[in-house]
This record gives sequence, C-alpha cells and structure tokens, in this order.
Amino acid sequence: MTMRPSCDARDFDALMAEVMATAERFGHREHVHLTWLAVRRVGVPAAVGLIGEGIQRTARYARVPQKYHATMSRAWVELVGHHATEHGEDDFTAFAGHHTALLDKRLLTRFYHPATLTSSQARTGWVEPDRAPFPWQDPSRRQPQDEEAP
Repeated sequence: MTMRPSCDARDFDALMAEVMATAERFGHREHVHLTWLAVRRVGVPAAVGLIGEGIQRTARYARVPQKYHATMSRAWVELVGHHATEHGEDDFTAFAGHHTALLDKRLLTRFYHPATLTSSQARTGWVEPDRAPFPWQDPSRRQPQDEEAP
C-alpha cells in the first residue's frame, strides 16, 4: 500500500484496519504498530500529523476528546520513527522484537517528568523532553563523524 503525500482520514482508517486485522483490541502494541506503519509509509513528519489527527478524531468520535494528548502522540511517532529508520525492519514483529522498550507504555517517563506530561500545555501542544533528550538529540550519543564540519 503506497499512500499519497497528502494524508487524510481514509489513510488513517486504512492503517487502523490493517493493524486491527490481527488484533483483538487496540492496546499499546497496536498503537506502536499503527505508528510504525505510518512512519514507513509517509515518513516521520507526515506521520506526526496523520497519527495525531487520526487519534484526535477517534477520541472525538468516541466522545472522549480529553484522551487525546498532543505531546505523547508526537513523541511516540518520533521515537518509533527514529528506530524504524535506524534499522529498517520490514516486519513489525521483527521491529518490536528488536525495540522492546517501545512496547513499554511508560517509556516516555525516561524523557519527561510526570508533571510535564500531565500539564495542559503538553496535552494540547508540543512540549520538549525535560528529563532527558531523545536519542537523536543526545550529544553524548553522537558518532565521531557527526563532529566533523559540514
């Protein structure tokens, strides 16, 4: 399935249907799977919008709009995207097996203080990590070639 550069609700619904074809319920693993599919099909920047808007729309439809969390949604897309592009597995089961930390729904607490994640600012908009940088932001994880001048 190849998606158009401009994503819409049908694209999210198609990804959701693909994930739920083999799942009994939509839990954290399915959320990661959905995100992995989106990142692989449209790239991280477009997946941020596709996943965020899709989850927000789904929450509104279920009459629980307060369940949508902007920072959590984007952070998960960026984390899954980072690992998906880093190793490029073609199979979600293999991807999940190599990146088991992504299956821990508490993973964001490595990067955010709980008070930050519960803030209204984080619920409604993007907030940068305040406990530790994401792996791609961490200067201590830079490779020697990253130190060379462009």
